[in-house]
Amino acid sequence: MTEAQRVTVAPVGAPVSRADVLRRIDELVRLVPDYPKPGVMFRDITPLLADAAAFAAVIAEIAARVDGPVDLVAGMEARGFLIAAPVAVALGAGVLPVRKAGKLPGPTAAESYDLEYGTATIEIHPATVPAGARVLVIDDVLATGGTAAATVALLERCGAHVVGLSFLVELEALGGRERLAGHPVDVLVAVP
Repeated sequence: MTEAQRVTVAPVGAPVSRADVLRRIDELVRLVPDYPKPGVMFRDITPLLADAAAFAAVIAEIAARVDGPVDLVAGMEARGFLIAAPVAVALGAGVLPVRKAGKLPGPTAAESYDLEYGTATIEIHPATVPAGARVLVIDDVLATGGTAAATVALLERCGAHVVGLSFLVELEALGGRERLAGHPVDVLVAVP
């Protein structure tokens, strides 16, 4: 990326407004039509991740919007990992990777679900979720809500209390928020 292509919000660590954070998300999240299959409009967050100032501002914004204490931040594979880990550090919490089936060794707890372009199964190590743990669930995009709803069900079955879910982008037309009824959902940018 040339210097002319790079537009940053502010130096890393400098305060930025919420409007600037939202504007940078909109500018940096790249739309990829027909990926991973025809008819799907994929939201690619790699340009946002590559911009240190914008990424830092997004992490700070997500952490600032969390209401109350959090013990664990659960990141959904794979892009959710990239957001959950720095948010967990900012909140003084542990991070819990929610993996695709077959990626974790040892005993796991699993949940299967449907998504907009197929079916999938997620897993966690249940021993890493203490009973009553307050868990914030994070991913990059809220689409149909299948992955998020499965994550909530899996965590609750393991004895966790899901205190909220946070996403960079919500695709409102896909209705994912309805599948998460009863849980606080926070989104930085909503797309009709």
